[in-house]
Amino acid sequence: MAAKILANLIVMGGGILARAVVQAYRQALTNASKNGVAQETIQNTIRKASTKITEQEARQILGVTEETPWEDIIKKYERMFENNAKNGSFYLQSKVYRAKECLESIKESNKGDGNPS
Repeated sequence: MAAKILANLIVMGGGILARAVVQAYRQALTNASKNGVAQETIQNTIRKASTKITEQEARQILGVTEETPWEDIIKKYERMFENNAKNGSFYLQSKVYRAKECLESIKESNKGDGNPS
């Protein structure tokens, strides 16, 4: 019974907190729009979110070259991802993931070109 009450309090508190954050964010946008900052902020956010990692950066993060076999790239990725999952940082872990994701997309696009890489 006490656990149920505690769970209800946590859920209600979370809902109240979420609504307060949304309200504060809307107010911040309203204030920023008065200064013309909102549009610039939105465009900067979109620009940052849409920037993809480059192949060179991906290879640098994983420590591989263009000649590195795909199996070795995956091994390095898995080792780095697991190491950062255990005692590293989420930021580095996400960079490792994005690097592998980038190289995967390049690998897939090269399959259609007939390139051996």
